[in-house]
Amino acid sequence: MSFSDSIGDLLTRIRNAHMAKKTVVRSPASKLRARLLEVLIEEGYIRGYKVEEIRAGIKELVIELKYYEQQPVIQGISRVSKPGRRIYKDVDNLPRVFNGMGIAILSTSKGVISDAKARELGVGGEVLCHVY
Repeated sequence: MSFSDSIGDLLTRIRNAHMAKKTVVRSPASKLRARLLEVLIEEGYIRGYKVEEIRAGIKELVIELKYYEQQPVIQGISRVSKPGRRIYKDVDNLPRVFNGMGIAILSTSKGVISDAKARELGVGGEVLCHVY
């Protein structure tokens, strides 16, 4: 199965799993999705993930969601840059999500990183999503 927006699909799976109070969600594997999940782990939004091979050459990400006092840690997750409209920001114009309480995840020349890391490195890039 092919997706036109693999990141949007991943974010929707996480959002839907949180609404259904699931502890684990599965998603097709890709390097970009895995790097996005690593940023979510670094920032404390999910517990972790692992890659499982479901058949020869087909891998899947198994994502462990995080809850605090029966409430999901991720209150909102939304796609910013879409296949039909890419949003690029330089380091001076990086968004502040929920006045610094959330994060923006960017695809930069230094890899997929959070907005705080991008400011630290002095790079801009494509804003993939907002998480709070």
